[in-house]
Amino acid sequence: MNQLERELADVVGELQRVQQELREAAARWNELRQERRPDKKAIAELEALMATLRRRRGELQDRHLALRRQMAGKEAVDFRPVSPSHPATRRKPRALGRAVLALVMVAAVVAGVGLGALWGVTRLLAPPPLRGVASETEAETVLDEDPKSLEQRLIGLYLAFRRDDLMRPAGDDDTPVIFVVEPGETAVTIAHRLEAEGLITDANLFRRLLVYRGADQKLAAGTYQLRRTMTMDEIILALQAGRPEEIVITIPEGWRAEEIATHLEAQGLFSADAYLALVRDPARFREEFPFLQDVPAGTTLEGFLFPDTYRVVKGEADPEAFIRMQLATFDRRVTKELREGMAAKGMTLYEGIILASLVEREAVVDDERPLIAGVFENRWRDGMLLNADPTVQYALGYQEDQGTWWKRPLTLEDLEVDSPYNTYKYPGLPPGPICNPGLAAIRAVALAPPTDFYYFVARGDGTHVFARTLEEHLQNVERYRR
Repeated sequence: MNQLERELADVVGELQRVQQELREAAARWNELRQERRPDKKAIAELEALMATLRRRRGELQDRHLALRRQMAGKEAVDFRPVSPSHPATRRKPRALGRAVLALVMVAAVVAGVGLGALWGVTRLLAPPPLRGVASETEAETVLDEDPKSLEQRLIGLYLAFRRDDLMRPAGDDDTPVIFVVEPGETAVTIAHRLEAEGLITDANLFRRLLVYRGADQKLAAGTYQLRRTMTMDEIILALQAGRPEEIVITIPEGWRAEEIATHLEAQGLFSADAYLALVRDPARFREEFPFLQDVPAGTTLEGFLFPDTYRVVKGEADPEAFIRMQLATFDRRVTKELREGMAAKGMTLYEGIILASLVEREAVVDDERPLIAGVFENRWRDGMLLNADPTVQYALGYQEDQGTWWKRPLTLEDLEVDSPYNTYKYPGLPPGPICNPGLAAIRAVALAPPTDFYYFVARGDGTHVFARTLEEHLQNVERYRR
């Protein structure tokens, strides 16, 4: 056994050891995540360990590939200098030319043999075609099973040594996961988001498989229902195959949960009652979405059902999957900057969303949102009644005669309704959000600068006039409500 063979054997042994450690760590990681009360510290330590092992595995695989290529045909050439007295220095130019030509021909033969060996190895060891994943016709039309480029063949050699990883799903949880590919999104970001969702175990391996399959430029924008029990090839097929016609669902800012539920039922997705039953069970989603830890017991997901445009496939969407999609959108859109902005003002995320829901229902003009947010915050801080009409509307509920959840106009009798949501009777914030605010209202609460306004009254054209004192406010009321 020569030096190269010994080094290759050492690399293979080390690679097998690292791979086994990674499998054991991944298995333990999956077990911890499925526990009722997962140990977050242990999970984080395992994730750090797996990241280290993946890096080491990549280094070993690169070295393994380099050694095999070196053994496949590269021979050492003696380039030691020749002394002037050596006979070779006295050869005629024609003899030197013949020697150079011979060397070129030998190099060409060696390169041809090496490439031929590489081609044979990649054909022998390459990842299997997709016939075991989908129908033969679908596999041949959607993906390239016979890569021709040298890059693909080199990647194929790498993938051959990770054949087991390619065929092993990320987990055994068969719960559907709604995964959205945005228009123009790259294969790199898609791969990393798939790994973050627990749908694949290695984003870099997935990207190399995409290139090998010739699919890195073929991932189609859309909404997909994936599972953690799918292999990487099955996910690639799912992200390219023709999708059923999608339904575009738009949830406007400021709707309460009942309005969303009715709209989804009208679109033929699922029943409003099934959706609302899950909205009333925040604990079901707390483990997956830690930002719900602030939501008090006995309340609902109102305020976190993010208003946006969603694409779903009729027959594939269920109420739990749709709510998870809304919560995931909230988690993505309500950024760290906004959460830190609320924290800097001394409010929890839940309190900030309550305030944002009031701003959403009161504000009509974009420029006024920060001012309205400031007024409500000032009154809340000083222990004053918020006197917000939308909270009374929320307490009154559905109005049969008007066919709306938001009664207009309110009467003096309405302002006396006995409800903790009636901010004309009870100081402080209402018990929870009164609607699902949009990003502009949330930004107004989180980032609005301080204001010295404590009052506002509607002008009647969608705008408001603001006041610092009660006397000034009463003058405005008489002027604009007369």
